[in-house]
Amino acid sequence: MHVDLYELFSTTINTSYIELEENSASYMTTVVDDVLYLYFEKSNGATDWKNNLDFPAKPYHEMQDTWYVHRGFLRVFKTIKPFIAPYVADRKINSIVISGYSHGAALALLAHEYCIFNRPDIAPNILGYGFGCPRVLWGKLPEKLQARFTNFTVVRNCRDIVTHLPPVLFGFHHVGNLLHIGKDANYNSIDSHRAENYLTSLRLL
Repeated sequence: MHVDLYELFSTTINTSYIELEENSASYMTTVVDDVLYLYFEKSNGATDWKNNLDFPAKPYHEMQDTWYVHRGFLRVFKTIKPFIAPYVADRKINSIVISGYSHGAALALLAHEYCIFNRPDIAPNILGYGFGCPRVLWGKLPEKLQARFTNFTVVRNCRDIVTHLPPVLFGFHHVGNLLHIGKDANYNSIDSHRAENYLTSLRLL
């Protein structure tokens, strides 16, 4: 399945989100024919930033194999999960595209794993994209779990500082694929993260 990353990111930053009261968690679902699109919003308030900075690793308890993730992002995703679960479980859905930006990119990564785990029948058709994605996973990931992220792509624009946080020194790391865009741009580490500069770099792909 071909995904136009410029269009996907443009939709991700411009869609109207459902914001839940708990954890100010924001998401949106769209179904087109048999394709489910899951979108997750960037930080939009103090609660999001509180969760962004709550980065001690926490076990993801619902799996047989123990693995660890950023505590704040896990908290937000668990708030959203019951609301997206019926869409993911719908057997009329044959493909899933997941997208998030910044804070939302971290949620997209967790949603990607959730979709792969719950819909192994369509795993090759589940594609996830984290634009300006922070590091979410901590420590060594069991080998069989690494395979769940085969079709997840971290999109890093130029020197985007958010994609380097939390620091590797603290044990966090990316999983899946890294697509480095805008490498010839002269943005500093903060400007590299701005949505308008992601759009510029994606337009050149």
